[in-house]
Amino acid sequence: MYRPNDLILRTTTSLIAFILLGFSIYLLFAGHNSPGGGFIGGLMTSAAIVLMYMAYGVGVLEKILPINYRTMVPIGLLVATGTGIGSFLFKQPFLSQTFGHFQFPILGELELATAMLFDLGVYLTVLGVTLTIILTIAEDQ
Repeated sequence: MYRPNDLILRTTTSLIAFILLGFSIYLLFAGHNSPGGGFIGGLMTSAAIVLMYMAYGVGVLEKILPINYRTMVPIGLLVATGTGIGSFLFKQPFLSQTFGHFQFPILGELELATAMLFDLGVYLTVLGVTLTIILTIAEDQ
């Protein structure tokens, strides 16, 4: 059903969702060295996707993001748990982190840490849980 304010919502959504997604990716990458990380990044990505859902509807959202959010939860849990258990392979305590500096062709030298993998697992889990809850409630309406 068309409402007069749909145009304003759709126009502002494209800008706001882009800003939210960009900042959530920043928080995901900055999280293992400073506050933030997978949890708040996943919440911000969920907020951007819910905003797009409200503006465009479920049909458009499923075309843009053909993802089953329910499968993101076990994948995220496996990545986070695997990162923690992986430290046992090096005779370190659970969730011990290691890092190294690597040279990439275009990006230059980057520091990669195992905490980033843990944050990615938390990010996927939070995103999957949040969107499953919100979109399941929305489908019932």
